[in-house]
Amino acid sequence: MKSLRDEMEIVNAYELVGTYRGAAALCGTTAKTVKRVIERRMAGQVGRRPVSAREHNTAAVAQLISQSVRNTDGRISAKRLLPLAKKDGYTGSARNFRRAVAEAKAGWKKERRTYRPWVPVPGQYLMIDWAEEYGRNIFCAVLAWSRVRFVRFGADQTRETTLGLLAECFEELGGVPAVVLTDRMSCLKAGVVANVVVPHPEYVAFATRFGFKIDFCEAADPESKGMVENLCGYVQKDLLVPALLEPEWLTIEDGNVAARAWCAEVNGEVHSEIAAVPAERLISEREVLRPLPSGRPPLRAAATRTVDKRGSVRFASGLYLVPKSLVGECVEVLAHEDKVVIRHAGAEVIRHDPVGPGEIALGDLGDPERRPTRGIRPRSAAEVAFVGLGPAAETFLRSAAAAGTLRLEHELAAIVELVAVYGRESVISALGRAARFRRFKATDVRAILEAGRGLPTPVRAGPQLVLDLPAVPIRSLRDYAVQAVLL
Repeated sequence: MKSLRDEMEIVNAYELVGTYRGAAALCGTTAKTVKRVIERRMAGQVGRRPVSAREHNTAAVAQLISQSVRNTDGRISAKRLLPLAKKDGYTGSARNFRRAVAEAKAGWKKERRTYRPWVPVPGQYLMIDWAEEYGRNIFCAVLAWSRVRFVRFGADQTRETTLGLLAECFEELGGVPAVVLTDRMSCLKAGVVANVVVPHPEYVAFATRFGFKIDFCEAADPESKGMVENLCGYVQKDLLVPALLEPEWLTIEDGNVAARAWCAEVNGEVHSEIAAVPAERLISEREVLRPLPSGRPPLRAAATRTVDKRGSVRFASGLYLVPKSLVGECVEVLAHEDKVVIRHAGAEVIRHDPVGPGEIALGDLGDPERRPTRGIRPRSAAEVAFVGLGPAAETFLRSAAAAGTLRLEHELAAIVELVAVYGRESVISALGRAARFRRFKATDVRAILEAGRGLPTPVRAGPQLVLDLPAVPIRSLRDYAVQAVLL
């Protein structure tokens, strides 16, 4: 690759001697080089030739490198990432791969979030969050300044359970902090408008009664409440996992007993971050905590529902039947263990098994085999008179309609006329027999009436049929032997 100075000397030598070989001899190069330089100059290309950018062999795994660096916050090593890159198609050397990882880390450090140290104020912040591990719901709370930790197990993560455990946390702390910071729990928020969280009215009423400010962290941003996030991980590793190895955790109450003992232990030890005992710092922090209200807010243990005109209430997108006498009344619906309990005026009304969204729990109040039917509404005088014969007439009418009997209204009028001749009871009995043997004409009913009561009643063959046969003497088969006959 010739420099600009060398190319200028080649051009001057060519203009001096006029041949490629002569210029090459003067400049100490080859004739081909002189020819290329002169042709580029005649084409107007002054300076070095454009060099096309060469693609690195790490370009195929550049996305894998950047994603891995971002997920590990720049802590992953090239040695650990190289086997994954080879499986993804990388065929280059380990040296080039280390350079690509180093460049990705350098770029990530420039773009990553910058954290500033947070200096908590006594009595200011309480952080709460829910964790879930092995099917258990864990409520975690930590007081920012004293680092006192509060852990309890809950049956679910509903609003009632969350507020109940938060009230228990205030009782144990002996006061109320100024701000309670949570993530955007669906049970505590009513919506989000322009990234502003609207808290649920019940949560607002709860906060007003206790006297603290509601605060929500950013969406999908666990760093904004990292203190309680660390507590959740600590509980999962130090409290829950060892306890699962012991068969003594059968109920939530047993787990909460172990959680109280665990909190007393960790709050009585020196915290590595503040180099102090959280329980001792809580004594001084209680002086700046807000006092608990004299009358505790009533936490509803159940959801209030109004019984609709169908005699059912909606709970968790499922319908649950209640007695029809409670239509229009307010009842309390409580999810208790594996049952849905419905109460009215403090007394239990009925219990149902939980059902899924869109399903209906009938319990003891409904027949699952029952199907909706169209009511019979007679209009003409003949129809009114026929339906007035009772259930047998209704059965006859439905069966005749299902069989597609033509001119059915005229047949019914003719049957009604038979009542005056044969009597009401005889006609009703004849309708039952006609429906049984699928005879839906007025002439068939008349024939049954004319036959009178002497008609046989056939019965299906089966175990219920018993024949009363006369007893006969039994002879042995030896009496029919050939030898006996010859003798």
